[in-house]
Amino acid sequence: MKINHATTNLLAAVLLIFMLALGFFSVLGDSTTMDELAHIPAGYSYIVQKDMRLNPEHPPLLKDLAGLAVLIGSKITGTKINFPGQDASWQKNINAQWDFGAKFLYQSDNDPDKIVLWARLPMLLIMLLLGLYVFKWCREIYGNKAGLIALFFYSFSPTFLAHSRLVTTDVGAAAAFFIALYYFVRWLKKQNLTNLIFAGVALGLAFLTKFSLILIIPLFGFLTLIWVLVKNWPKGKPALLKSALKSFVWLALIGVIAMALVWPVYLYHTWNYPPDKQRADTEFILDSYGNRLLAEPVVWAASQPLLRPYGQFFLGVLMVIQRAVGGNTTYFLGEVSNLGWPSYFPIVFLLKVPLALLALMLISLACSIYQINRPFFKKSFRWLKENFSQFALASLFILYWTTTLRSNLNIGVRHILPTFPVLYILVSGQIAKLLNKKDSILKPLVTLVLIWYGLGTIMVYPFFLTYFNELAGGPENGYKYVTDSNLDWGQDLKRLVQYAQDNNIQSIYLDYFGGDSPAYRFGGKYQYWWGERNPKELPEDAWLAVSATFLQGGRGVTAAGFNQTTGFYDWLNSYQPVAVIGNSIFVYHIRK
Repeated sequence: MKINHATTNLLAAVLLIFMLALGFFSVLGDSTTMDELAHIPAGYSYIVQKDMRLNPEHPPLLKDLAGLAVLIGSKITGTKINFPGQDASWQKNINAQWDFGAKFLYQSDNDPDKIVLWARLPMLLIMLLLGLYVFKWCREIYGNKAGLIALFFYSFSPTFLAHSRLVTTDVGAAAAFFIALYYFVRWLKKQNLTNLIFAGVALGLAFLTKFSLILIIPLFGFLTLIWVLVKNWPKGKPALLKSALKSFVWLALIGVIAMALVWPVYLYHTWNYPPDKQRADTEFILDSYGNRLLAEPVVWAASQPLLRPYGQFFLGVLMVIQRAVGGNTTYFLGEVSNLGWPSYFPIVFLLKVPLALLALMLISLACSIYQINRPFFKKSFRWLKENFSQFALASLFILYWTTTLRSNLNIGVRHILPTFPVLYILVSGQIAKLLNKKDSILKPLVTLVLIWYGLGTIMVYPFFLTYFNELAGGPENGYKYVTDSNLDWGQDLKRLVQYAQDNNIQSIYLDYFGGDSPAYRFGGKYQYWWGERNPKELPEDAWLAVSATFLQGGRGVTAAGFNQTTGFYDWLNSYQPVAVIGNSIFVYHIRK
């Protein structure tokens, strides 16, 4: 059955509205997550202070939107927001984003719940924007039905629903990468000035969203080369060289437009950043950076009036490179390390992506292989020209995965989110073909799997961040495999407070991983605990709550090459938790 454009648009709107409702209402009970503690106050400081001394390792665009929403929300409601500009975390310390975040949200007589909610609202709009482009591009390639299927995959993705509600860079990065690629491919196919400007602006916005998106540069170069080859085959060498020269000159202009967009944005963000402090901060941050040929020009640019914006921009680029190499201490399959595991992202992908989608991926792959025959290989250049959008999407997927697998920074499936829309589109194209065949024996099976996909996501509401598929045993067993932003980012602290109230708990020891403030939430009931403390220090009848990230980090064994003490929570193996809050905080009643 064919679906006309009007009906398709209506159904797409329904899917996006439903996704918006799921995202908004599910986040109302969530506490401030780890990265939000840094991002939200930093974004507000950018807007009101025009000073980017905080959180330079991420570009400002997404944080600006959050900060602007906080400012507008405060004006509309008449809520006063106190900015702790005299605190040492702002005045003296270097990139003291965590200390300043705690001071701003919880120690300056502000309302953290209002601030965090306002800051999260623009992130939901970015979620809708990405969904719109997933639908748009898939429909252009495969038609109305495939566009709706791709949007269905996106709208019911537990991972996108989890992260699109939060003031972090991951969904914004996926949107920026995807949209930049869309406009770049459109320019390749029709190289005029309008498409060039759109491609340049989209690339600039990507640079202002996440520094890891510099991967776009080699991708665009590669795609330009392939397009020149397939477009001019077999016209001959002169035509090929002429087309290549023209295309790469225009590609350079796209880069110029992108970097020209970066300059005024960073100019605003360094306007009130004292030049001496910017240079001193840059020197300090890059003091341990290995490649001085890269670090020294950035330090120099930080004190040059016209180059200060670029100095701050490239400081962030180098910080991201340095962090990717250094890694983060995390738990994975019983081990603890900061060196990363080659199998981390493949296994996390298999556990965090709905099993229904994995099944549809296999069906789609089988259908694709079945369609390949000898004429395909003989006419590969023709196929590439006719299916260049699919080739570009597949190239994005391969490049991003190849780069990510080499990174030591293994802290969550969110780091491969830019590849998810690619899967949605490519799988949807094949699924739509199956559904269009009246006599296909797979049609009923595919329909059931699609229903399974949607129901599986709805059933985990509102705990989308903790979603794990059936291979992992569901959300309640996810902590056995991985933690951090895959499961536990501090989102359940307010729910723990409610549990303590419901059970008349007057004092609770807490080892909390997240961006919220236990002292602010619990008041006098909160007793600070950390893993290395001797459990004998607990009173005879004690309540102890431990975030899954710290709990598993204290029970895992050290991986080869990682020299840090673990095992400090092995003693809790003798106890069963009396409750698990939101799948992420384990509550124990310790009776001696």
